[in-house]
Amino acid sequence: MTILLSDPRVSAVPVHDTGEPLVALDASFGKARALVRAGLADRLAGAQDLLPPGVRLHVVEGHRSVEAQRAIIARYSAQVCAARPGISADELHRLTSRYVAPVEVAPHVAGAAVDLTLVDVCGDELDLGTAIDATPEESDGACYFAADGIGADAAAHRRLLAAVLTPFGLVNYPTEWWHWSYGDRYWALRTGAPAALYAPVDVRVGVASDAA
Repeated sequence: MTILLSDPRVSAVPVHDTGEPLVALDASFGKARALVRAGLADRLAGAQDLLPPGVRLHVVEGHRSVEAQRAIIARYSAQVCAARPGISADELHRLTSRYVAPVEVAPHVAGAAVDLTLVDVCGDELDLGTAIDATPEESDGACYFAADGIGADAAAHRRLLAAVLTPFGLVNYPTEWWHWSYGDRYWALRTGAPAALYAPVDVRVGVASDAA
């Protein structure tokens, strides 16, 4: 059974922040130059080296502000409510977390997650079954990493992502094939680590927040 980010087991994981800074990924990962924790940047560089010639990782987002996280939550929650009139608050919280994490456990806010895909030598995205950030409703569930019926090429490319990222300790959020993280609470729960390594961090001051 898929563990969602709204699961109380995720928020129960303690956080012992390492103090690692946010760093910008180099241009080989795309023009976004996403900010991530230094330890995650090192692991992504290692994963990049495992890819076959002519293929590279393309990171579209890393660190995200609390304000941006809240805005995505509000927007998607409204979509879920519109599709499910009368939904309970608990069920709304659960369903929303399939697509966007509650702020207090959000991997992106901690600089611990990336949204990424694969591109060819020309910078064109390979087929991974859906667009990055496709919601479960928009994709009819094809955004789930293990979704059936996405086509042989898309399935192979998803397996390739896992083959290069997993050896460096990253974990996938199963409802989003593009979302991979290291050092956050979800990662700790999935890997059995005693604590998360990264708390929410304010990019304006570059320090971890006590709000974790």
